[in-house]
Amino acid sequence: MSVVTNTTTIGAIELPSRRNTELMLLGFAVVIPIFAYANVGLAMHGKLPPGMLVYGLGLAVLAGVAHLVVRRFAKYADPLLLPLGILLNGLGLVLIWRLDQSERLQNLAKRAYGGFSESTPNQMLYTALGIVLFSAVLLVLKDHRTLQRFTYISMAGALVLLILPVIPGLGADVFGAKIWIRVAGFSIQPGEFAKIVIAVFFSGYLMVKRDALALASRRFMGLYLPRGRDLGPILVIWAVSLLILVFENDLGTSLLFFGMFVIMLYVATERTSWIVIGLLMSTVGAVVVGTTASHVKVRVNAWLDPFSCYTTSGACEQVGQSIMSFGSGGVLGAGWGQGNSDLIGFAANSDFIFSTVGEELGLTGVMAFLLLYGLIIERGARTALAARDPFGKLFAIGLSGAFAIQIFVVAGGVMGLIPLTGMTMPFLASGGSSVLANWALIGILIRISDTARRPAPAPAPSPDSEMTQVVRPS
Repeated sequence: MSVVTNTTTIGAIELPSRRNTELMLLGFAVVIPIFAYANVGLAMHGKLPPGMLVYGLGLAVLAGVAHLVVRRFAKYADPLLLPLGILLNGLGLVLIWRLDQSERLQNLAKRAYGGFSESTPNQMLYTALGIVLFSAVLLVLKDHRTLQRFTYISMAGALVLLILPVIPGLGADVFGAKIWIRVAGFSIQPGEFAKIVIAVFFSGYLMVKRDALALASRRFMGLYLPRGRDLGPILVIWAVSLLILVFENDLGTSLLFFGMFVIMLYVATERTSWIVIGLLMSTVGAVVVGTTASHVKVRVNAWLDPFSCYTTSGACEQVGQSIMSFGSGGVLGAGWGQGNSDLIGFAANSDFIFSTVGEELGLTGVMAFLLLYGLIIERGARTALAARDPFGKLFAIGLSGAFAIQIFVVAGGVMGLIPLTGMTMPFLASGGSSVLANWALIGILIRISDTARRPAPAPAPSPDSEMTQVVRPS
């Protein structure tokens, strides 16, 4: 007896990985900053900058390494996130180098410290470390869902990071804000990393408690009010954000954490009442602290009328100079290297670096940078929509929301829309903590997008898919 068996297999359709698209976009992301670098050198010194080749090769190598890691360990990830990060980081290096060339800032540093240390080499080093951290995230974090196991551990870790700056002997007071710690001669801003860690806690907690938080006990003026016992989490986060604001004089981090929690709470429960409650609580907290905390009160006064105290307050002078830099930039700007944003002082390459964009690139450049940031936020939200698990959805939207809030509070502060917060513009401003934390954030979003777009494995053949024909000998 002979048996003839025909087997039909079911295979998964191979989706395009889009890595070649990412590589092409990375080419533009490297070339554009190189042209900007050359433009600054020609405008300020009449010749190409001597370090342009080293800068271009260094940025290209970092972009190539990051691309190879994504191609190998996150094949189906979003193709836009990495080029956007490289482009913003590269333009940030150009802006910092442009400010390093300012004789006014050099003389100011000589009077204050007896010497001048350029920020560009340090920022290039931080960028390299950021790419290393980005690669480590993709290498170590094979599946973002494993972070759900550390929900409450992440809460404890975030609290530790937030408490470190107020510990005597460890924390450092920089221009009134206690958001830094000094370790072995290096300054670190723990709040930049805390936003990622606390997003893990919010995602894990809300995934479990979202049904209870979505329940409404009564309806008032068209809003579904939550039950009293369900207000506990938001009250705790509100209290923590106020404590940060009071003890660390850090308005930006308080807005970031509370805003991120409210956004994730709304996404998890789909209750508009949480948004209204969050806005009311943030308004009450801001009014109370703004009228009692001296450091915050100074910044509020500088926001209300910076020119009334222009000659007596450093905060008023900075805001006034920033507003004038945006105004003098007009629509097209004064051109690379042709502005006077260095009048702001030391904060020109950190908190107020966006003022240089406004003056030298004008409204057009400001809108272009905001568009790049908006694309990162949009791709993060799209990743959240595509995620197949609730934890990944909340985690991606939480990170994207935190990134969006940080852009808003920094840009709004230097433009005079809201009081100054002291936070740094992601990828643009000088500072290692911000660069490292934001590259880690991009790495996590890439990991979630890879998991969301990766095709499901082909199911094992079932007995129904096998056709067996038995041929009997005649």
